[in-house]
Amino acid sequence: MDALLRYFDGCPNWRLAEQRLRAALDGTGHGGVAIALERVETEDDAARLSFTGSPTILLDGVDPFGHPTAPAALSCRLYSTRDGLEGLPSVDQLVEVLS
Repeated sequence: MDALLRYFDGCPNWRLAEQRLRAALDGTGHGGVAIALERVETEDDAARLSFTGSPTILLDGVDPFGHPTAPAALSCRLYSTRDGLEGLPSVDQLVEVLS
């Protein structure tokens, strides 16, 4: 399995997203998977990568929380969680997509 976390420097949530992803990987038997980090620096990079906001988590190249109509943008991303909109997915949501 490949795990990639895309972010931009101004995002306040990407480091916690990395921690949550690590916890989810460890909790689902994927503890040996390395999390690659990819900084998105410009709007052009965002468009080229179809980056829909930070943090974006890709598992085997797929964004399990992606929306096909979401525009590419160098911006913060919102996730629908059990507690409402948040700036990153919960550990439970990550475990669910990893299972």
